[in-house]
Amino acid sequence: MKGRGGKALKVGIQLPEVEREVRWPELATMARLAEDVGFDALWVGDHLLYRNPGEPARGPWEAWSQLAALAAITGRVAIGPLVAATSFHSPAMLAKKAATVEEISGGRLILGLGAGWNPVEYAAFGFPYDHRVSRFEEAFTIIRTLLREGAIDFDGDYYQVRECEILPRGPRPEGPPLMVGSQGARMLRITMPHVNAWNAWHDWYANDVEALPAVLAKVDAACAEVGRDAREVVRTTTVLVQLPGGAGRASGNAEKRGATPVRGSSEAIAARLRAYADHGIGEVQLVLDPITADSIERLAPVLALLREQGT
Repeated sequence: MKGRGGKALKVGIQLPEVEREVRWPELATMARLAEDVGFDALWVGDHLLYRNPGEPARGPWEAWSQLAALAAITGRVAIGPLVAATSFHSPAMLAKKAATVEEISGGRLILGLGAGWNPVEYAAFGFPYDHRVSRFEEAFTIIRTLLREGAIDFDGDYYQVRECEILPRGPRPEGPPLMVGSQGARMLRITMPHVNAWNAWHDWYANDVEALPAVLAKVDAACAEVGRDAREVVRTTTVLVQLPGGAGRASGNAEKRGATPVRGSSEAIAARLRAYADHGIGEVQLVLDPITADSIERLAPVLALLREQGT
């Protein structure tokens, strides 16, 4: 079974964020293992700090430093932020980071972008939280123009860049593919004319593939509104998968922990992932409970089944 456009379903994996404290040697081991067993992409969250009531504060490692390191120790898999908050860097600097990681990876970066949502980290690290979508719109213009055209002169309400250039350019003349992670109507209107891909978080549809079409319909509607052929936008989504030893994934947002994970035999998991291809999904990013090297190895038979059946 194929995704939208007849292409085989790609399967990526999100590396640990705040499920537990994971040091770089273990992260590197998991990344190499994921590439070895056949995953198509490695993804990292772009967050700084979480504080949930009744829980200790938790924070992940900085995303762009991780991506540069992952680019250097892998050779095949795509890599990217899921998704990068444009609020955490000046947009021109974010484009510069993206171009650098694109170079280190040899052209394997997928640049996922979003407006951010967690007020705790904004306050703690001194970023403005107001007008996030308006700020995103300006940042998105600067980032995509710099990566695709190499230069911009921009004077907006929130950002100003004067005769800015990205030099040297990365290995792909058109820059890395752009992906947006949002289901908001305004965010979709801003991004659908320009992005290569779109991403959903599994909580948006309760991790239930049968409920996914309602979310996909928002993308279709936004494409129609802006005059974009919806078939040009690759649909991707995270999928929560529970394996032996999983006891409930500790996510950053305590309000989003009600999704029922995919679980069962390798055949059952593969069948569930094939259902995403039936709905036109081009890539799933697996969010694993638990996220360990053992879990990654346990998914090798699932990947083999998907390849054998042409999914």
